[in-house]
Amino acid sequence: MQVFPGLTRIDLGEIEYEAATTAMLGWVAECQAGTAGDRLFLLSHPPVVTYGSRTSPADLPAAASGLPVVEVDRGGQATYHGPGQIVGYLVANVRERGPADVVRWMEQGIIAALDALGFPAVRRQTPPGGSSLVGVWTPDRRKIASIGMRIRGGVSSHGFALNVDPDMTAFDHFVSCGLADRITSLQVLAGERGEPAPKEAEVRDALAEALGAR
Repeated sequence: MQVFPGLTRIDLGEIEYEAATTAMLGWVAECQAGTAGDRLFLLSHPPVVTYGSRTSPADLPAAASGLPVVEVDRGGQATYHGPGQIVGYLVANVRERGPADVVRWMEQGIIAALDALGFPAVRRQTPPGGSSLVGVWTPDRRKIASIGMRIRGGVSSHGFALNVDPDMTAFDHFVSCGLADRITSLQVLAGERGEPAPKEAEVRDALAEALGAR
């Protein structure tokens, strides 16, 4: 299903997190004003842990970890960004779509991309009163992609982070998404099968194709 007809893919390199969030304010304003259409930005960040307002301080990394920590205005809790991870920011008009529909579309798109690459993945239903299970998981319940979004003035921002081959030891220093579940990457999954992991460019192409970004 093409939820965002005309969605434009924009590939960026590694960008400091604060610089990207500043730029995102401009991208959102352009979309709100109608001077730019719906866009999917694909990029990466230097190592950083970002967190939403409902994150428990106990879930954040200690200063000794060396990981920078930044509070953000998106949904979700503590999340790691770093090299070897593909970040996708969706800046799109969502006035005619509910937030839950957009998140579900993003989950299903990431699942379709991973399936095309030969890696089965699933979404999970959040139990009533339980911690959010939004994101994408392996069938054995290891999380491989996180999702956290913000909608302002009918336009979405932020998006997803998919682990291709990040430094997995970073996840030892904090509680990712407020969950005790294990985190994984395409590199880990491919290694378990004795296969090479797909290249980041290949994963970007699969994501863009599955999400309908051209």
